[in-house]
Amino acid sequence: MIKGIVNKAFTIELFILANLSFLALDIFVAHSINAFAHNAEWIPFYFSIFSPILLSIELYQNWRGKTYTYKTIGLLIGTTSVIVGIAGLLWHLNSNFFGHQTIKSLVYTAPFVAPLSYTGLGLLIIMNRMVKPGTKEWNQWLIFFGLSGFFGNFILALSDHAQNGFFLFTEWIPVMSSALAVGFLTTLLIQKYSSKYIKLCLSIMALQVCVGGLGFYYHSHSIMNGISENFFENLIYTAPIFAPLLFINLAILSGFGLLGLLITKEID
Repeated sequence: MIKGIVNKAFTIELFILANLSFLALDIFVAHSINAFAHNAEWIPFYFSIFSPILLSIELYQNWRGKTYTYKTIGLLIGTTSVIVGIAGLLWHLNSNFFGHQTIKSLVYTAPFVAPLSYTGLGLLIIMNRMVKPGTKEWNQWLIFFGLSGFFGNFILALSDHAQNGFFLFTEWIPVMSSALAVGFLTTLLIQKYSSKYIKLCLSIMALQVCVGGLGFYYHSHSIMNGISENFFENLIYTAPIFAPLLFINLAILSGFGLLGLLITKEID
């Protein structure tokens, strides 16, 4: 029983480590558009470099002790990550939206929701240390974080693809897919559910994985066929190649929670 709890908590910690590390690459590509014009743009990059190292040290120490004891370092990193995300949100909005406060300025400003990835990961770190892993509450929190991410994805897909007026009909796919995930997961959290409904939600998550893979293909195709002869310039100035992968990422996180609820439900 204790070993199972440790494994579940450890799996989520690995998920967090992978995401924080990957955000360093994502930030580097995104902020290369203006060549890191403001020194503050380096903050999330360096945070994504050093925070996984500190979290890895914490995990290693816990593993050596053969018990999963949570330490202050994780809570500190989680809190810092929340602050970095909120500060990034305000920074992105301040780039244009606060000056004009129009839908146009909101669409053509820096992606204002994107920094909240740090806030979500920070809250996930804190939750994983304050809620007993493997419990119904813990699984519901995982689903809630996945739900929040899909809501952010809905806004990002809508605003990003609005920049070219949804020139291709396929650009509506991530918008509708995100809305579908938000609707099903919200219903799961606020209403009584059955094992069949959980399995239906799992199938919706499988759909999100397909959408993410399809989006990655389209974005990669756009980059490979960019007008610039320089691959790095195409990578920076065309469709954001890593954005569709967030669908897969959120589906995995939500899937952990859904599978946990399904096991609990079927045992009951």
